[in-house]
Amino acid sequence: MYSLLTPSMRQEVLMLKAMGLGKPYIASMARRALAHGTTIEAELLASGTIQESAYYAGVARMCGLQFLETLPDGLILDSSRLETQLVRPQVIRLHYPDGPPLTVIVPEIGRLDALIDKLATRPSLKSILVIAAPSVIRQAVWKVIAERRCRASISHLFEQQPQNSARVVMTGLQGYVSGVLTCCVLFPLIFNQTLALLVMHVTISSIYFASLCLRLVVTFHQSRNKTTEIIAQPHDHELPVYTVLIALYREEAVVPQLIEALARIDWPQTRLDVKLVCEANDRATIAAIHRASPPAYIEIVEVPDMAPRTKPKALNYALASARGELLTIYDAEDRPHPLQLREAYQRFRTGPPSLACLQAPLVIANAADSWISAIFALEYSALFKRLLPMLAHYRMPLPLGGTSNHFRRDALIASGGWDPFNVTEDADLGLRLHRLGYLTETLTRPTLEDAPTQFKIWLGQRTRWYKGWMQTWLVAMRDPLKAGQDMGWMAFVIFQLLIGGMLLSSLVHPALFLFIGLQMPLLLSTPVSDIPFHRIALLTVDLINIIGSYALFIAVGTSEMTRHEKQAVGRRWLMTPVYWMAISLAGWRALRELKSRPFFWAKTPHKPSAKLSTEPA
Repeated sequence: MYSLLTPSMRQEVLMLKAMGLGKPYIASMARRALAHGTTIEAELLASGTIQESAYYAGVARMCGLQFLETLPDGLILDSSRLETQLVRPQVIRLHYPDGPPLTVIVPEIGRLDALIDKLATRPSLKSILVIAAPSVIRQAVWKVIAERRCRASISHLFEQQPQNSARVVMTGLQGYVSGVLTCCVLFPLIFNQTLALLVMHVTISSIYFASLCLRLVVTFHQSRNKTTEIIAQPHDHELPVYTVLIALYREEAVVPQLIEALARIDWPQTRLDVKLVCEANDRATIAAIHRASPPAYIEIVEVPDMAPRTKPKALNYALASARGELLTIYDAEDRPHPLQLREAYQRFRTGPPSLACLQAPLVIANAADSWISAIFALEYSALFKRLLPMLAHYRMPLPLGGTSNHFRRDALIASGGWDPFNVTEDADLGLRLHRLGYLTETLTRPTLEDAPTQFKIWLGQRTRWYKGWMQTWLVAMRDPLKAGQDMGWMAFVIFQLLIGGMLLSSLVHPALFLFIGLQMPLLLSTPVSDIPFHRIALLTVDLINIIGSYALFIAVGTSEMTRHEKQAVGRRWLMTPVYWMAISLAGWRALRELKSRPFFWAKTPHKPSAKLSTEPA
């Protein structure tokens, strides 16, 4: 094996032996380095068998330099280039007010002989050079740039692309148009109430029916999203660094499960870059992570306490430290399929350069726990296994899920990142990527999630979702003509049916029941010849809308479910009408919150799951 090592790796071997590491252990790390295309030092630190601080303290002793376990506060000057040290910590300067500056370095073991020789010929350097671990430099840099970076993560999209930011809930022009439309509705009600109500009813029922037709198309569309084979996957040494961002808030209960789920990901640890993004004041979650003793490739990023306190703001904040050319986001309770990253990489590698995002399917693992989680599972199955693959097939805009999105990092940054003021940042980003000319497609290897089982928790989550979809629709409709040109007019119509139609149908769903309830007794007690045709036609359309919506919801949801998933749902699909009425309640609450507190993020609590693996039992 020694003959296979590069000159740099051979130098690593010599230096590690000098540090006192055993030959068998060095040989084991060397084999990993050859397989993964990394360095022996990187494999050593990633293995977790030696602590980073102990390792660099040993390096410092070999060089005869001072080792700093922490860097003093207030001695690092902020600059626009400082953030590069988050990605690759190498050198940073400490400026003392009453003495010369110190240069903090992170030497590489493969080049350590050159540094030792230089110190021998220039011993004066020992007074200005010190050594620290990479994590120590990153922590110090985060402290220096925290406020600036946080403000940038909040304001960047609004300053660079104000037309795409939800910071302004409704523009002045939109407010004016809304007022005019309201008057157009109210004035006819004053002068001819019967005709006005008829026109409104016909309009609403027609839009509802058009949305139903879209779901009918989904039902008959053949799924072509086949599982990507991994057999053509390149060797591990060709794999890039993959960044995983996970925003956590009050998630101390699921931290052990999360660390376990991350450990099952099939990707070389030396090429994994995991950021657990926590609010700085959430000490309970941060303490839980420390107790779990995560491996070296997992870093805690603490987000300063600054409004708006939303998940997209936290993700934007951590994005500056992402090392990977590919990036994905997960939620705290997620259990991704071990091969999901490999499938995503293969799709990016073989796809066109315009392919910017891949959405993995989300599967509800606790469908058997309650009727809410059972219907939720039907909903997710229809969305992630049927609707999104169909939209991707026809290159339509995809309303992304809030997790398991895989991105080309450069495309994500170019698009402006996540909108910190949109409480469904996923749907907003999916639409923005499409408008900018990027492609979004879907994966097949899933991520397991748990749905809320209590109505109060579900209602808070669903209210936030509907509020965010309202924000997304309002942002797109600031300039409908430009939106249509950017999306393409067919995609624009689909967007209106998906988002606008969904919002409208949720709000008017009880009204359709009311109309049917009022008309049915009247029609049954009146001779058919005396019933106006328009009443029969409207009643027929409304019945089709109601019954068809429920039937398609159940049919599409179950069509891609496994036998086990169907058994978990059982007969709880009978609660679908109740679920849809609850959705209407969430829609009206969202409409009220859009005015009173548009950026409020209703936190969904999570607890450890009974099912941790995406592999079949």
